[in-house]
Amino acid sequence: MAVRQPRYSKEEFAQRGDALYESQIRSQIDEEGNRGRIVAIDIETGAFEVADDILPATNRLFERFPDAQPWIVRIGHRAVDRFGSRSLKKTV
Repeated sequence: MAVRQPRYSKEEFAQRGDALYESQIRSQIDEEGNRGRIVAIDIETGAFEVADDILPATNRLFERFPDAQPWIVRIGHRAVDRFGSRSLKKTV
């Protein structure tokens, strides 16, 4: 099994991933129907997979693009995971 290495800095990963999500992917996903689900985005190709959890989403992305550089977003939330009891839902 090949070891995958990031090819971008953390800042560039975040910038590319967020830009792709906002400009291309968000409009393709029914945000209300998928709220709380995970979208894994390849920051190089713009390909994405949606699933209930991180591993299935990234595994399906890697099946299609073995060299993918995945960025993870939880649909409708500011963060993928949270610590503590405070909600991280976006306020409209």
